[in-house]
Amino acid sequence: MIISNSKNVKDINDINEFIERLRRNEEIAHKFFEIEVSILSITNFKDLFERLLTEIRDKFEIPYVWISLIGENDVVHFIRDLASSEVLRQRLNIIEKETLLKLVADNTKPLIFNEDLSHFYRLFPPHEKYLIKSVAIAPITLNHEIIGSLNLGDPSSTRYCPGMDTTLLERLTVKISSCLSNVAAHEKLRLAASHDHLTGLLNRRVMESILEREFKRALRYESPLSLVLLDLDGFKTINDRYGHDVGDEVLRYVGKHFATLSRETDVVARFAGDEFVIILPSTTLSEAHKKAERLKTFLQKNPLMLDRITIPVTFSYGIAMTQDPGIHDPASLLKWADEMLYEDKRRKEKDGRVIQLER
Repeated sequence: MIISNSKNVKDINDINEFIERLRRNEEIAHKFFEIEVSILSITNFKDLFERLLTEIRDKFEIPYVWISLIGENDVVHFIRDLASSEVLRQRLNIIEKETLLKLVADNTKPLIFNEDLSHFYRLFPPHEKYLIKSVAIAPITLNHEIIGSLNLGDPSSTRYCPGMDTTLLERLTVKISSCLSNVAAHEKLRLAASHDHLTGLLNRRVMESILEREFKRALRYESPLSLVLLDLDGFKTINDRYGHDVGDEVLRYVGKHFATLSRETDVVARFAGDEFVIILPSTTLSEAHKKAERLKTFLQKNPLMLDRITIPVTFSYGIAMTQDPGIHDPASLLKWADEMLYEDKRRKEKDGRVIQLER
């Protein structure tokens, strides 16, 4: 009788434990479902990654949640936008493709480790790698290709143990991949509407909108605003001699270096044809001249190399500043810069300084 009672108690305890386990699993599944619903309607990378990282951390009380991205993929093209987010500056790291694939191979299912994590340190946030004792690594794909991973880490070696059921985490990464495809399509449309298709720089329409905003800000805070209008020298000669494909390469080359040699606060845009505009907030006339001369010196020292052809690239420029006489709106700022540009071109023609191309 005593044995029977003990058995009944054990059976009841087993049932209660089973029910409690079901309840916890249901609760976990519901949290995953809430995250999936939350990210499905997002149409930009910044909000997608921010929402994903924040909700996983908060809902599951996971101390270390971050995303690793391979340096060459469609998502990384938008990293400059992502860098404006405090969350993503701390929780997004860029890694080499070889590094990630060496760790996960072609496996798209989540991987769990709690021993000898030193192999994964290049995947970890730099200042936290020694604090993490167990990790779940869930590969993220875009168009069926692995582009990164969602990573969950914990200071306890028992939080993530090999053999754990990763079905819900795997399902979440499938949803993330679907969202990435959707967001990539939206971002490409947005990029096409705001950027020049050839150089990747902002287009004239967007530049003019930004110029109007910066002009008002400069007046409000009584701070200098300079604008540089640049025009490539001898660009027609390049097109005539080498063809328009080479001309396009020149424009891409110049646009790339104008962007990379500029500050984050500068605005670089393709204005028209072989003309470019650089808006320089909080920049005086002399500082703007130094900026333009630095760009000119760089291009002089680094001609474009195409196959066996060396193409020197130079430009003329004009600068206008909000404090110049007669400047009362963005249009007059552009007009004055244009006049200064053609004054520079006239001086070059008078001095006989023309672009020399290889024969």
